[in-house]
Amino acid sequence: METIGIILAALLGLIIGSFLNAVIYRLSQSESVAKGRSYCPHCKHQLSWLDLFPVVSFIMLAGKCRYCQKTISWQYPAVEVVTAVVFALLVSQFWFPYWLYAVALLAVASALIVIFVYDFYYYLIPDKVLFPAAAVMFSYRLFAWLANWDSLTNYLVAALVAAGFFLAIFLVSRGRWIGFGDVKLAILLGLMLGWPNIIVGLWLSFLLGAVVGVAAMVASKKGMKSEMPFAPFLILGTFLALFWGQQLLQWYTQFIV
Repeated sequence: METIGIILAALLGLIIGSFLNAVIYRLSQSESVAKGRSYCPHCKHQLSWLDLFPVVSFIMLAGKCRYCQKTISWQYPAVEVVTAVVFALLVSQFWFPYWLYAVALLAVASALIVIFVYDFYYYLIPDKVLFPAAAVMFSYRLFAWLANWDSLTNYLVAALVAAGFFLAIFLVSRGRWIGFGDVKLAILLGLMLGWPNIIVGLWLSFLLGAVVGVAAMVASKKGMKSEMPFAPFLILGTFLALFWGQQLLQWYTQFIV
């Protein structure tokens, strides 16, 4: 039964991933997400149902638009596959004991994938996506506290510590090192991970950012002034901590006790 649930979650993730691609594009064009059918970003031709099968349509069309033959970005199948994997992992780890928690995480994970891609391309974290995700996560934490399922204080502390840490960096650097969007994002990540798992998420984020940053500078021969969005690393570190944070903490503590 669990295997079937995970497979269904992956299939749902493919479908949601296709929708998230549309959200990302329409946000960049300041268009309504709920209005109108999908269309090719190059020729603006409305897509038929044959063009909308996640991953499959991309493969069948050889990565090109059916109507203008312009290349389709690899972002589209990549987002669909990543969303499918994240959905499958969330359901496998959280659905069967805590299905309501899993539903909240599925919604928030979808928002984080949009933020990841959007910040990667445009160096901006859209409040239209961030605020609803934070509201969903806070609402679940509040409900879980009222139902005596979990502690609310743990997650509020994590959110305040994470946001305070990034706010300090933002103020000291006067916005040169990180943007204020990262401060707001940290609140959501703290509500997701709680304490002390938020520390694992932040540590992984900075580690990944440092490795990729150094590699990018070496490859491009650019100096330290090269700009790089940080939200993708925060989100990746958060997902790693969400799925494997406890194991990483146990592995680390064995060396210091």
